[in-house]
Amino acid sequence: MANTFKFGNGNWAVKEDYALAYNDENGNFKPLPFDFTRASTATRVNKDGLIETVPSGKPRIDFTDNTSGHLLLEPSRENKFPYSNQKVSGGLETFTSGTASITVTNNYATSPDGSQNAMRFQATCGSTSSDQTGLRDALSMSAASATLSFYGKSNTSSSQTIAFHFNGGTKTVVTLTNEWQRFTYTDTSGTTNNAGVEIRGTYTDTDVDVLLFGFQMEQASYATSYIPTSGSTVTRSGETCSGAGNSTVFNDSEGVLFVEMAALDNQGSATSTVISINDGTSSNRIHLFYFVADNTIYANYRSGGTTRSTAEFTLSNTANVNKFAYKWKSGDFALWVNGVEVDTDTNTTMISSDTLDELDFYAGGGGANFYGKTKDLRVYNTALSDSELQALTSN
Repeated sequence: MANTFKFGNGNWAVKEDYALAYNDENGNFKPLPFDFTRASTATRVNKDGLIETVPSGKPRIDFTDNTSGHLLLEPSRENKFPYSNQKVSGGLETFTSGTASITVTNNYATSPDGSQNAMRFQATCGSTSSDQTGLRDALSMSAASATLSFYGKSNTSSSQTIAFHFNGGTKTVVTLTNEWQRFTYTDTSGTTNNAGVEIRGTYTDTDVDVLLFGFQMEQASYATSYIPTSGSTVTRSGETCSGAGNSTVFNDSEGVLFVEMAALDNQGSATSTVISINDGTSSNRIHLFYFVADNTIYANYRSGGTTRSTAEFTLSNTANVNKFAYKWKSGDFALWVNGVEVDTDTNTTMISSDTLDELDFYAGGGGANFYGKTKDLRVYNTALSDSELQALTSN
């Protein structure tokens, strides 16, 4: 078998406007670049676990929750909080009621980006629900869903309990430990106002001393990577990654597309998100795509403008990292997921020879951009055996 195309698996090479894949057929490594676009800066978590800013046009290899990294592709998003890290008049402001009191100190401690820009939040709480104090910003959302996120950490030797919420919505009670954590909450009422953190007697009966960083509000059903702000709202542009490979890399008549990846969320988005080998059109293509609305992975093989074979499998959670392999060969199509063959087909109508010539993080011809986390991507120019596919997709 020949692994004619590979990308990731801890071996990353990125520069402005490009992400590199490699062809190691016959032991030769040849650059096969993806064209990459993003018209703004963005953030990632680097190998040291710190949030850092990546220049516009440069792909992000993100190391959140893993040591080998993944290509992070996200849609355009705006952080509605004009001040993501500071208590300031007209932005994040304090509120109190009853016997509660509060003190907020800007730029008190080192944050997840390695700078001294985390806020210290000290509160003295009473014992009843009317004793309230917190930090919030009045924000109105025009979309049906809005998601609040922030980083929090205890500033004492003990874990501490606080809550965060949207005005009038359900309060989410969380525990802050001695390690920075990111917390998120999504509201679907469409009438979001006064988003922030809150302390009241109902949630805690002790004084609170915590560190806070990175407040973010997005008009969407899930949180994306942190977008820093310092006086106005900021929009991160969407990303595309496409066009790697050529007709000598991809075998139209047989092969395997393998991807280890995760979707950005598990919130029921109505759109699909696609990785495809194609000829630059929608007529001839091999697809692997999430349909997040029902947590399903789909694979299909299309030739001459007609879908010839389709496979599908329902996942427990598309936001988890899963391993997929889609095999195509006349009379022998199969989809493997995490070490198990989950669907097969016996289609015999194949794509014409030397037609497929590019791999894209979207559907052939454009559309259905892939937004997610890709750890490992490979293409084989032969149809692997069952034992090889099982080994390839097993954890």
